[in-house]
Amino acid sequence: MTAASAGDTDPRSQAVIDGIERLRPEFVLELPSSTLRAIIGHFLDRPGVRTFPIPREEEGIGILSGLVLAGRRAVMIIQDNGIGNLITALATFPQAYHLPMLIVTARRGGLGEYNSMIHNVSERTERLLDAANVRYFQLDHRSPIEEWAPTVVRAYEFAQITHRPVFLLVNLMGG
Repeated sequence: MTAASAGDTDPRSQAVIDGIERLRPEFVLELPSSTLRAIIGHFLDRPGVRTFPIPREEEGIGILSGLVLAGRRAVMIIQDNGIGNLITALATFPQAYHLPMLIVTARRGGLGEYNSMIHNVSERTERLLDAANVRYFQLDHRSPIEEWAPTVVRAYEFAQITHRPVFLLVNLMGG
């Protein structure tokens, strides 16, 4: 990303982009989202990275699992309101068979949320992941922005070391 275009991206999204770039992904799977538009747009324009949309979160889990099994460097980017959709797929394949993967997940439903419907699902994200025994880390207003990119890298490394799926919950909306 050029310095001029990087200046157009909000600092939180830019920090996530910087962290994912440090992973040197070959593939970025994404579920289209206006909240994630800066991050997704960056990787859609990025030479050398195959970025493609997934139709549903659980299908993304299947594709990401295949890429991991093939030894490819891949990351999936979604919103937290789709966590419920992917729990069965996650628990019955990558979690059960110890596949390391990073799923960068934009938080919704908190401070700054403009869609009243989203609160019903998104406010329960941590409880859903806890109930499924899935490890996650969070980046929000409590995390200094300079720690965001390194935390993306550390979450990916944690997935590799522990041989399990890891979610990185990022609040790009200000909460």
